[in-house]
Amino acid sequence: MEDKFIGKRLDGRYEIHELLGVGGMAYVYRAYDKMEDRWVAIKILKEEFSNDSDFLRRFRNESKAIALLSHPNIVKIYDVSFGDQIQYIVMEYIDGINLKQYIEQQGAIRTQEALHFMTQILSALELAHKNDIIHRDIKPQNILLLRDGTIKVTDFGIARFLQSETQTMTDKTIGSVHYISPEQASGHRITDKADIYSTGVMLYEMITGELPFVADTAVSVVIMQIQNKPRPPREINPNIPVGLDQITLKALEKNPENRFRSAGEMLDDLLSFKQNPSIQFNYSYAPAPMDETRNIDEYDTVGDTHLYDDGYEESYDPELVRSKRRRKGSMAITGVVVALVLILIAVGAVYVINMMRDAENQEDDTIELPDFIGKIYDTEINGKYDDFVFKIENGNDPEKAAGEVINQSPKGGIMVKKGREITLTVNGGNVETVTVPPLTNYEQSEAIKVLETVGLKYKLETIADDNVAIGSVVRTDPVEGSSVASGTQVTLFVSTGPSTKQVTIPDNLIGDLQYNVTAKLEDLNLNVNIISDNNSDKAKDTVIGVNPGSGSKVSEGSTVDVTVSTGKGAPKVMNFSIDLPANVNEDLVVKTYRNGSLVNTETVNPAYGNTYNLSLTGTSGVEKVVIRLNDQDYMYIDFDFDTLDTPKITSKINYVTSSNGSGDGNSEDGGNGE
Repeated sequence: MEDKFIGKRLDGRYEIHELLGVGGMAYVYRAYDKMEDRWVAIKILKEEFSNDSDFLRRFRNESKAIALLSHPNIVKIYDVSFGDQIQYIVMEYIDGINLKQYIEQQGAIRTQEALHFMTQILSALELAHKNDIIHRDIKPQNILLLRDGTIKVTDFGIARFLQSETQTMTDKTIGSVHYISPEQASGHRITDKADIYSTGVMLYEMITGELPFVADTAVSVVIMQIQNKPRPPREINPNIPVGLDQITLKALEKNPENRFRSAGEMLDDLLSFKQNPSIQFNYSYAPAPMDETRNIDEYDTVGDTHLYDDGYEESYDPELVRSKRRRKGSMAITGVVVALVLILIAVGAVYVINMMRDAENQEDDTIELPDFIGKIYDTEINGKYDDFVFKIENGNDPEKAAGEVINQSPKGGIMVKKGREITLTVNGGNVETVTVPPLTNYEQSEAIKVLETVGLKYKLETIADDNVAIGSVVRTDPVEGSSVASGTQVTLFVSTGPSTKQVTIPDNLIGDLQYNVTAKLEDLNLNVNIISDNNSDKAKDTVIGVNPGSGSKVSEGSTVDVTVSTGKGAPKVMNFSIDLPANVNEDLVVKTYRNGSLVNTETVNPAYGNTYNLSLTGTSGVEKVVIRLNDQDYMYIDFDFDTLDTPKITSKINYVTSSNGSGDGNSEDGGNGE
């Protein structure tokens, strides 16, 4: 179904270009702000909220408050609009992936990287909480990750005004049950400690690669959030330091009073751990209120001591206990009261569960779009994804397997409605390919003959041009020299002669980004021909040349050549954390060799930190790195500056301490590390 907003301009200012995602309350689009000359993200509220005056009033007040939050790790809100027909929020556009996608790509994240992310998230939450704004939907899908490792927290305050102060388990949070706090799940009053719990779930997932609670249904997960204790992270990965394990479990305490008192307090402990990875914390806990997070069967009575499942012991006066036992009549009354309370709890649980099931049904029409790139269409996709409608386009890449998906639109990782049409470009493998011939200045009929001779189809479009004669070809799409499958349709842009309207090429195009320059030129009804430059040292997508140049007068409809850096020649920084040998307490002289040349020497001791951080700057190609410890070969690593993929360990050799041998070592993969 065609999107009714794409191609529209809101308030004469925001041009809607593409749908980025669909949430419980809104659609999110990428748009171009013509007034401020920048790309933005626009969240447009769904129609069912537009007639709710109470909702809109609270939404307006909260949006204004959130817009005042100025923090480098919070997505900025630029504008809020409340018209009669449409309500929307204009936000900072972030070109990156979310933290959930990153975790799925990486699995368990290295300790230092997890700390880098968490300190930014907690810093953002600390500011929000000081301004009395509770996020209420902290999850990695709402954490955006830029290429330089910067974190941006988004969707601040949205859950707050969608929910009442007590009943928080609504159809808007059902999609977040893996990260929801026990008090949210059970309908109790929410404080900033709910965000701390959700942050604890994210930290748990980052350092273990697993969620603390997983089940077949959302209802089951919610019940586990309320009742079950998480498995300690160190049971999943024994290499996780004790201090980090303790911080994670404290954030995940069922009783809010047992969690960190604030995001700032949790941040302080993480920073203490970062400075001293061997630190351990002596956290104390109060018993959780039974009516909120426990039921009577969750603790055992042993003599005169009640042992709660979190290890907290509460001792009683023996004489008082004997006195209570003698008062059987009083206990009988108490038993009746307890029974009534349990009945009320059961009725409430049924209500909550039914509500959650209704919410699940309402959310059933929205699903996360998988990443199909790299999969074989016939064997891995066709017939296995009934929630999508696939449109197949032919592609050709000799380096890819026949039938492999080499592109998709929209990209994977966003939430879309079931039944959404997904365009997949499928590699033709051994399909015969031809090269699009040069046809500029060819008379139209001659150009058609050439295309038919080489086995290509054609389509005609007219275009004004100052330099090409009427009836002759100005350019083609795909451009000349492109390798395409036989039978591909090529568009011939045929000149109608100079336009009667002249436009001026704008200033300040060079140094700007490609999509900004393209938008500016297309606003003038000019066509843009992108030329890629692999040698430029400018960042990817930076415009380094425009022809005709700024200030030139050209006919409306003319083509402007825009030369863009691919970024391949620009310097790039790649970071990698190297695990040092375990159970080694001696100083290690770490030598780093890059393509055979010694580039760094440093002394470390694993007793004070079990990782060594390596940072390399390069432009392109694969750099071969060798790490030596006390003159023993320890690790061989490939840094690929073309793909910027995570550096690959090609070989790791056991380290032999100076007291145990000569240090020759044996390669774990059976080779010699070369």
